[in-house]
Amino acid sequence: MADPPTKKAAKSRPKSRLVVGLSGASGVSYGIRLLEALGELGVESHLVMSKAAEMTIGYETALTPKQVAAKADQVYAIGDIAAPIASGSFKTGGMIIAPCSVRTMSEIATGVTSSLLTRAADVTLKERRPLILVVRETPLHLGHLRTLVQLAEMGAIILPPVPAFYAEPHTISDIIDQLVGRMLDLLGYDWPDVRRWGEDLAKGRRRTKSGKTSS
Repeated sequence: MADPPTKKAAKSRPKSRLVVGLSGASGVSYGIRLLEALGELGVESHLVMSKAAEMTIGYETALTPKQVAAKADQVYAIGDIAAPIASGSFKTGGMIIAPCSVRTMSEIATGVTSSLLTRAADVTLKERRPLILVVRETPLHLGHLRTLVQLAEMGAIILPPVPAFYAEPHTISDIIDQLVGRMLDLLGYDWPDVRRWGEDLAKGRRRTKSGKTSS
């Protein structure tokens, strides 16, 4: 008599995994630093870059697309619509597109996705997972603003790359790190390179009733 079927052993899953998207807008250093931060935090990163992003890497950094890809745990081709991140059954903690171009945000807003980058973002929204869009464009016309409102109504988090000068940045790297830290804050990760008001910055601290400075 045949043995009864047994349940499959539960697969061990990574503690956390995030999807990182790089589009062709200026500011690709934000996405590159994000990959490095995820590595420092031990978060599994899944990267997809548009062709325009690969061009921007060459224009704005001393790196090659291959060197950027090496910073991620898993990399997918922009046209690989059969990639795991194109399916909602592939569990992730969310997705960050940094930088996010106007074309990319527009595709996500309409649901007419033409690449793995925007398909992965669409999946993130439909599965009710956090989607952070670091939209890099200025000034914004009315069409841009309406699209951003539509994305916010759909559940996306709009995070323009606005410098936090209260953090007393001295270099471009300081500005980039602060923004990357804020992205990670929104997903519940505490990255030590972010400088926090009321904690790391003396000017934001307040004295407690005991007379000690709060930290």
